[in-house]
Amino acid sequence: MPAWSNIEVELIVADYFKMLSNELEGEVYSKAAHRRAILPILANRSEGSIEFKHQNISAVLINLGQPYIKGYAPLFNYQKILEDKVMEYLTLKPTIENQFKIFADKLDIKPKKEINFEQMVFDLPIINKVSESVPIYSQSPIKINYLEREQKNRNLGDSGEELVIKYEKWDLIRNGKEKFAEQIRWISKEEGDGAGFDILSKNLNGKDKYIEVKTTKLGKETPFYFSRNELLFSQDHAEQYNLYRLFNFEDDAKMFIRKGGLDAICHSTPINYQGIIRC
Repeated sequence: MPAWSNIEVELIVADYFKMLSNELEGEVYSKAAHRRAILPILANRSEGSIEFKHQNISAVLINLGQPYIKGYAPLFNYQKILEDKVMEYLTLKPTIENQFKIFADKLDIKPKKEINFEQMVFDLPIINKVSESVPIYSQSPIKINYLEREQKNRNLGDSGEELVIKYEKWDLIRNGKEKFAEQIRWISKEEGDGAGFDILSKNLNGKDKYIEVKTTKLGKETPFYFSRNELLFSQDHAEQYNLYRLFNFEDDAKMFIRKGGLDAICHSTPINYQGIIRC
């Protein structure tokens, strides 16, 4: 199969952003219909190859710190031409950033479906790329990392933490530990964000359980972001530290849990550095 030409890449990038725009606006659309519509104007591509390319575009957007189509899980082995064409599109269509902003700053954020705690937790070998602050590619026409901005959305964060507290109480009570369920504390509410974790719960043996909650409306592949303070706390309390990663929060909230220091449970990318002038 010949390499994708510039015009083919431009066409599929434009098609992807049409779908992404619809998704961000909450409009119904058909991925299959989009694939069938674009197929005749490409060079003998299969529907499978089109889907792979859409997944590549999701990966580019994640690396740029931007929202992506949830139904196209990222594939990161893409060619640089795809990255260039995505950034070219973002440059020529700057209005898309307003949709990214609305996505990240949304105020009324609640799960649309009733939560079934028995089906909520996924036990999958998921390891996310993470970082602290700014988009990976400084040449991006969009200078704000809207994935990180979504994570800093206090409404989303509070809703996720509240759901985790309910889950913890449910889990302890079903295991006959009602007394422990009554002792759960919402630390980020009571003491602020400086503690290094969000929720103080209990393990079934009565030992303290430190929970850090990271919530996104996007898929499980979305990177999450943490501070140096959170990293150090997780390392110092690795035996008691638990990351609760909530994803698809609005549409069908799910969660995976990882225990241990953040440096051990995920790949991290240090972005910010502190400089002290030499005397």
